[in-house]
Amino acid sequence: MMTLTQWLLLTFAYLTVSVGVAAQGSLHFEAPPNWTQIETSSPLRVAEFGLPRSTGDSEDAKLVVYDFSGEGGVGENNFERWTNQMLQPDGRSSSDVATTTSFEVNGMSVTILDVPGIYSAEVQPGSNVHYYKRGFRLKATVVETPAGPYFFKLTGPNRTVTESKSDFNALLATINFQ
Repeated sequence: MMTLTQWLLLTFAYLTVSVGVAAQGSLHFEAPPNWTQIETSSPLRVAEFGLPRSTGDSEDAKLVVYDFSGEGGVGENNFERWTNQMLQPDGRSSSDVATTTSFEVNGMSVTILDVPGIYSAEVQPGSNVHYYKRGFRLKATVVETPAGPYFFKLTGPNRTVTESKSDFNALLATINFQ
């Protein structure tokens, strides 16, 4: 039987994530302990997490960390594409309601895009079948590392994403590149 200290060390080790190519360095960050790490489904997805739903929400939120290695464009291109995955119930452009915040973490530029609305991304790229999830929120982040940008895309019910703000910000505060 594990002692509490052994269990905590095992849990901490499991939630510390490192992604990248050893020759170029790697991105490291610590995920909150209540987030569930999910096996990634694509080589472009370097980490994936489920965030537990808030009371009253119908589903969990999802955070995917991407390394497009130059194939996914610059941060602005992805932010524009992801903003367009959100629709506004009143017909306004999502770019009119989107907000961005920029800051530095360990010498790296970090920009967060925040867009509420109706999530209408393609179910699978190229499928032309779209989600239509009302009351959702998108928080996309680009972290500019010495090896290129990493992208964090958090989507889920508005309440769940909003209530996860402090955990998401805590994760971002732990980002470093070695």
